[in-house]
Amino acid sequence: MASAGGGALSIMEYFGGENGNRCGYCKSDSGNLSHGMWAHSLTVQDYQDLIDRGWRRSGMYVYKPIMNETCCPQYTIRLSALNFQLNKSHKKVLKKMLKYLRVGEVSHSNSDELSGEPMDSQVPVSCNVSILDKPEIPEEDLKPLYTEHKETEKEQESGNRETVLSCSPGLCDRKTNCEEETTIHSTTKQGKGADMTKPPCRKAKAIRKERHLQKLQEQPDKPSLSENVPVNPTPKSKCNYTKSIEDFISVTPLENAAHSLEVRLVRSSPACSQFKASFQESYQVYKRYQTTIHQDPPDKPTISQFTRFLCNSPLEPETRPDGPPCGYGSFHQQYWLDGKIIAVGVIDILPYCVSSVYLYYDPDYAFISPGVYSALREIAFTRELQGKAADLRYYYMGFYIHSCPKMRYKGQYKPSELLCPESYSWVSIEKCFSLLEHSKYCRFNCNANEGDKDSLTELGRTRVLYKRTVMPYSVYKKRRKGPNDETTVKQYSGLVGQTCAERMLLYRS
Repeated sequence: MASAGGGALSIMEYFGGENGNRCGYCKSDSGNLSHGMWAHSLTVQDYQDLIDRGWRRSGMYVYKPIMNETCCPQYTIRLSALNFQLNKSHKKVLKKMLKYLRVGEVSHSNSDELSGEPMDSQVPVSCNVSILDKPEIPEEDLKPLYTEHKETEKEQESGNRETVLSCSPGLCDRKTNCEEETTIHSTTKQGKGADMTKPPCRKAKAIRKERHLQKLQEQPDKPSLSENVPVNPTPKSKCNYTKSIEDFISVTPLENAAHSLEVRLVRSSPACSQFKASFQESYQVYKRYQTTIHQDPPDKPTISQFTRFLCNSPLEPETRPDGPPCGYGSFHQQYWLDGKIIAVGVIDILPYCVSSVYLYYDPDYAFISPGVYSALREIAFTRELQGKAADLRYYYMGFYIHSCPKMRYKGQYKPSELLCPESYSWVSIEKCFSLLEHSKYCRFNCNANEGDKDSLTELGRTRVLYKRTVMPYSVYKKRRKGPNDETTVKQYSGLVGQTCAERMLLYRS
């Protein structure tokens, strides 16, 4: 699929596999392993293809866990938004929000507080190089760009670094009211069994029916049991209609409602006027969230750190005739309660999905489960966009980490699929559970003969940006002076796939 972003190009600077970093899941000091690259610019189609190969961004940095080596394999997970099924826990959160908005009632409980975490809390950890020290590509290396050999180019057309190098997660993520699935082994005391001298236990429903029949018998003008009154009266037919997310969030607000909630979508990169106007207020919510929920020291969540992590994005904004009215790219969904921001969901809108990046919220409102509620709102938003952009039908929830029990809650959003780390095909998450119980790293595709359909086949066609000139690797290899870097280029090309290798530009200095 050709880029429709007005000639925008993806320019990537690949760093290769890094030394092990501290893992935020199992707390290993050096077990978190990943490949990484700095995205100077990135089209939405290229990023869509990258996340469908296991990549994910944190600010301008794009990383891919080394699945068969890292301590906690992180599997890309996506949800079919159109077929999403609300469970009881989700309905409880939606009803709780409705009740709070209408009458102002709140319910403070431990489960509510735990359910308010972000869907993806990929908080960067410090490494050897700070994102502030990441040098930009010299302007003269970017403009103007020349293309070597027109014939070769025609052939191609036919055919921070915040030293988040591991992008270790924070302490928590969005959680449902049930923090995780656990098996409870209860110890039952040895007993003598049922007491045969006492009548058997009866259900309250059966007792109510018996009382009802007794009343009918006691009333002379009513038919008796001998007159064919059914012992079990047929219950009234119930409507089979199941409420959707929209039934809960599209409710017309009452005139005398206790609170009002408004969800605003603002483009964060490039920043629109609404984003700029609310920047300070949004940052203060983020600072409170990090210091309270993640126990960061007060001087850590600075404005520059907030900007690098959640505001800066390599995604090039793009609009298409058959796309959503808001366009594609990076956005913030701001939750305004009674005129002030209480939560912000950071999302990317891509050709086939809405990708959840992060969520932060005012800790004072943890009782309304903002983590779960915002996830459900983002699913509903994906469904809304699909009505205007037919291909946009999935909600990407980041990574699923089965080896970390506290991270299994994402599997409760159904129907979901996991990305096979070898064939890059999607497999129903239910089919993956049994495999993951035996091994933390698994190939999900049961067809051993099915490999990567976009595997590297022609290294020479990888596009390279070298000395302000765009050229295929076959030409660059002849022109380059100095040590041979074929191993690095081949590794990069294999990880991004043949399609992206031919479409994106690999910067070489």
